Amino acid sequence: MSYSKVSNMLLQEYQTCWAYEFEQLKNKILAPILNLPVQLEHVGSTSITGLAAKPIIDIDLVFQGQIFNQIKQALESLGYYHAGDQGIKDREVFKRALNPHSDAILDQISHHLYVCPFESIEWRRHVFFRNYLRTNPNMAKVYQALKIAIAEAASQDRKKYALLKETKAKAFFDSIFLNADLDTVLKSRII
Repeated sequence: MSYSKVSNMLLQEYQTCWAYEFEQLKNKILAPILNLPVQLEHVGSTSITGLAAKPIIDIDLVFQGQIFNQIKQALESLGYYHAGDQGIKDREVFKRALNPHSDAILDQISHHLYVCPFESIEWRRHVFFRNYLRTNPNMAKVYQALKIAIAEAASQDRKKYALLKETKAKAFFDSIFLNADLDTVLKSRII
């Protein structure tokens, strides 16, 4: 299957609007927590110019100190609910609640929101991986080809794609992280 055919299904060709959509989401999410030591990072494939992706903005909200409950309350006021860590240490998932909250930006732009403490290895891995692909376009092309092959194998089914990606892309992820020492990953972004 050609890339152009895949782009009309599960994966889409890179859209310049993804960076703008992240900024819109960022402004909305930060509004009730501007006074807290937090930062939002656009991670995942939509954050890498030129890379095909599922059209879902991945966001890591990173915080310092013992302020998780304040963040949780602020996100709840925006219409999110806490869905737990879903098996990944130091990465709390927040999803949109259905009613009564309705927001033209938060409910219209597909996104995943993860809240991570500053000490979290997971958010640092996200940022390191993003930065690595941004600065290594040949590896970004390899990753894109892998994602397209996985989408084809999954028959464009989102759940099958996620399961296959966990196993088939693992070697690719491992090769990147094994070639980088842990200190580099841990120091990849400081608030």
